Amino acid sequence: MQAPPIQPVEPGKMVSILCCMCGIPIAPNSANTCSSCLASQSDVTRGISTEATLHQCRGCQRWHMDAGKWIGCELESRELMTLCLKNINGLNKSTNGGEKVRLIDAGWIWTEPHSMRLKVRLTVQKEVQQGTILQQSFVVVFIVRNQQCIECQAEFRQGSWKSLVQVRQRVGHKRTFLYLEQLILKHGAHRGCLSIETFRDGMDFYFPDKGKAARFVSFLENVVPIKVKSSKKLIGTDDKSNVANYKYTNLVEICPLCKDDLLYLPSKMARNLGNISRLALVKNITNRIHLIDPLTGQTAQMSPEAFWREPIRPVITAARSKFVRYMVLGKDAVMVQQNASKKAATRRNKSKLALLTVAKEDDLGINDVQIEEHSHVGYLMKAGDVAVGYDLTDVQFVDDDAEDARAAGKFPDAVILRKLYGGVAAQDADAAKQRLFKLQRLDADAVEAAKARKAKKDKEDDDMDEEDFLREIEADKEMRLNMNLYKTEIALKKEKDIAQNDDNMSDEDDDDQQVKLDELLDGLVLDDHSDKEMNEGGGHVNEDLAFGGLGGNFLEEGDKAAKDGISYTGRGDAQNIKDKDAAMPVDSFSKQFLGKDFKFL
Repeated sequence: MQAPPIQPVEPGKMVSILCCMCGIPIAPNSANTCSSCLASQSDVTRGISTEATLHQCRGCQRWHMDAGKWIGCELESRELMTLCLKNINGLNKSTNGGEKVRLIDAGWIWTEPHSMRLKVRLTVQKEVQQGTILQQSFVVVFIVRNQQCIECQAEFRQGSWKSLVQVRQRVGHKRTFLYLEQLILKHGAHRGCLSIETFRDGMDFYFPDKGKAARFVSFLENVVPIKVKSSKKLIGTDDKSNVANYKYTNLVEICPLCKDDLLYLPSKMARNLGNISRLALVKNITNRIHLIDPLTGQTAQMSPEAFWREPIRPVITAARSKFVRYMVLGKDAVMVQQNASKKAATRRNKSKLALLTVAKEDDLGINDVQIEEHSHVGYLMKAGDVAVGYDLTDVQFVDDDAEDARAAGKFPDAVILRKLYGGVAAQDADAAKQRLFKLQRLDADAVEAAKARKAKKDKEDDDMDEEDFLREIEADKEMRLNMNLYKTEIALKKEKDIAQNDDNMSDEDDDDQQVKLDELLDGLVLDDHSDKEMNEGGGHVNEDLAFGGLGGNFLEEGDKAAKDGISYTGRGDAQNIKDKDAAMPVDSFSKQFLGKDFKFL
């Protein structure tokens, strides 16, 4: 029997062959197989691991990257997805010596709470032969293991610190440390600190290495006037490698001058500070000491070097026991042409000076003694306001020169410090609860006194110092600019009332030192009873969160992924997802997107 004759092929027409598996006519290729049969016999994911391990620190909830680096990531976030993709073996490498697979899509899959598992559904593409591109989806399971980071390990070890920063101030109150605490929180200067201990006269900061302690000391130099003494102690040595182990201690002493302290400067120092009056008031403390003449408003700045070279003591230290409450009866504007240094008074000082007529609040109804004195805060006052100040006629000075100057009549009868606001001015019993703001506090361990009686007294003094510090904040806008103040429930209620009533203008709007609602931040709940409310049902446990967690301010499942633009498969659809789908050929329309210039996610 003879074979049928071969039909001639017309010019320009491609010869079709039959698929070796299904027998359909196809264009000739190296495998002699159609794309559908090739997809059923190929595995694009060959060489890519479907199981990996991630390490999370149980203490700080950070995730391990590589080379001892740890990063904080939220569940279902883009950052955690990036970390997961980096830990998949074979995803970024060529498989079987061929072309590298291309990642098309990645999404989260819901996992059972407390399972310590993360699931990611990946979609990849690969060109198995010229003109044939296959796409396949599969699931990668990440097992979460607990592992302590270096910082948490050092925190739980005894004597693990390498450098200690002891901050001290030799004064009888803690207002300076309360202010310093707010500066540390605002700038995050305590990051990397192992632990913090507080004392009546200072704070101790423990660091794991010398470099972090040096950065913290540098921060203190930029915010408060200090002097530093450093020392080191030999712990152990290795004679063979010539390596010694030291522990470093830095004693940081803060200038003992505080806000509202009254000074009587030496004559030479007053001349060096722009010929300011010798009777000066400490306006505020930064990396320099800012002074102001309470009678003329003239200001000066003293460097830390100048103070430590010739230390001075305040004649009156700012304390509640030294403060006298005054009732403002009236005021008159004062135009100062020249200050004590024979220079023309600035326009700012001209507008702030006023002649106040005040009387002691305790003398009202008893006698008619009135005092008229100039004040640098007179522009804030009006009749009926309550202010605090010093009564220089009935105080004992520690400086003999100051006593002689008072006897010669060179001192005023009173020095007004600041205006009182809110319930403090009215002496309400619940004045602290009426404040519009709250402050965040450092997570520090308080070292209590050995005796119970002394510990109780220290607790009462700390509460009094904190109340005095809050009163200072209420009357000083410059201090509030350096810290974060958060809204209380009173502020939120007042904000709603203002939003409902357009008529929110008052006479106090001209007071630029009063706390305004736009200065306060929201988004942080500072509630002392959060744990109690949580136990009573105030906060619920959301079982849908991976590894469990409290659902008070947390996002629900899938919300974080949707926010970051990542697909998420919920609980109902997660059970229907296969571990690995069959490879599917990509149509010709998708081939144009697979060029070298196209980049996938």
